[in-house]
Amino acid sequence: MPTGATKARGTQEFVPIKEVRDGIVILKDGSLRALLMASSINLALKAQDEQQAIIGQFQNFLNSLEFTAQFFIQSRDLDIRPYIALLEERLTLELDDLMKIQIREYIGFIKDFTQRANIMTKNFFIVVPYDPSLVARGGGGMGGFLGAVLPTGSTTATTFSDEQFEQYRTQLEQRVAVVEQGLIRTGVRVVKLGTEEVIELFYKLFNPGELEKPLQVTQITR
Repeated sequence: MPTGATKARGTQEFVPIKEVRDGIVILKDGSLRALLMASSINLALKAQDEQQAIIGQFQNFLNSLEFTAQFFIQSRDLDIRPYIALLEERLTLELDDLMKIQIREYIGFIKDFTQRANIMTKNFFIVVPYDPSLVARGGGGMGGFLGAVLPTGSTTATTFSDEQFEQYRTQLEQRVAVVEQGLIRTGVRVVKLGTEEVIELFYKLFNPGELEKPLQVTQITR
């Protein structure tokens, strides 16, 4: 029977990520990925002219791209535990009996409502790729979100120097800037994920059964 260490090595073989450096995902085939988190727009609340303008800007943005990009929506059950814990803490500190009753009833209402309504939270991400080998061959391509992160070629580990990494990162950052500017014109705010945020995101993707706190990302203020 395999040991725990052997099992761990076997599991890691299925993870295409070699490392995350300076917020950049480096895959085992030597290609790079940048991850952006985007805000949302409720078109239903916009006037018809505004809707058409936003759709037109987004269409122009897509047509202007000279590389592939992956748009990914992450849906999760709303985790109300932090809010409930806050209310329960407030309940223990409350001295007024009537207010205690109201807080206790409100906690029960929130729990019942979220269970019945099945409320979901959604996060929106854009994956921007850069593959030096494909660029050198004049090609490109990418699959689904995990496919967008999966290596496009051989899974054999590839290493490059710090100078090469900086060169490739510069090329990738230029693509990120194109995506940011294009989405800003549509009214969508964008922020690039840092190393800790990228690691947290992939941990949740590879461990979907675990309930964790929402992804903590620097406030989108563009």
